[in-house]
Amino acid sequence: MNKRQTGFTLIELVIVIVILGILAATALPRFVDLSVDARLAALSGVAGGLRSGAAIARATQLARGLSSNGNVSLDGTVINMNDGYPTASSIASVLTDYSGFTFSVVPGGAGVNPAAKFTLRSSCHVTYSVANGSTAASVSTDAQSGC
Repeated sequence: MNKRQTGFTLIELVIVIVILGILAATALPRFVDLSVDARLAALSGVAGGLRSGAAIARATQLARGLSSNGNVSLDGTVINMNDGYPTASSIASVLTDYSGFTFSVVPGGAGVNPAAKFTLRSSCHVTYSVANGSTAASVSTDAQSGC
C-alpha cells in the first residue's frame, strides 16, 4: 500500500504567510488612516463637551433664577456668564480635559463677539462663539484637508 499525503508543505505555508504579510504592510495603510480619524474624533469630543458644558451652565443659571449675566458655580468652578451662556474666557472651565488642544480667546470687534478657539493643529480647531442678545452661543468645528 502506497499512502499519498495531501496538503501543504511547510515551505508553501511560509511563502503564503510572507506574501500575505507583504500585502498587508503595503496595502492596509492606504485604506486605513487612523491618525486622521483620531483627530476628527478628538474634535467631535471637544465640540460635544463644549455644547454640553454650555447647556449645563445655562440650565444651572436658569434653575437658580439668576440674571442672564449672573455667574454660576459648577463643581466649585465659577463660570462667568454673558447673555445666559459662558463667556469665551471661561468656557474652557466646563471641560474636564482638553489636553492636546491649545486654548485661545479671539477678541471681538465691531459687531463681532469674542470667541474661544481650541486648536489641535492649524487646520483642525473647534470654535465656541459667545452669545449676544438675540443669538445663542454656538460651537463649530473646522477640519480642513490637512487635519
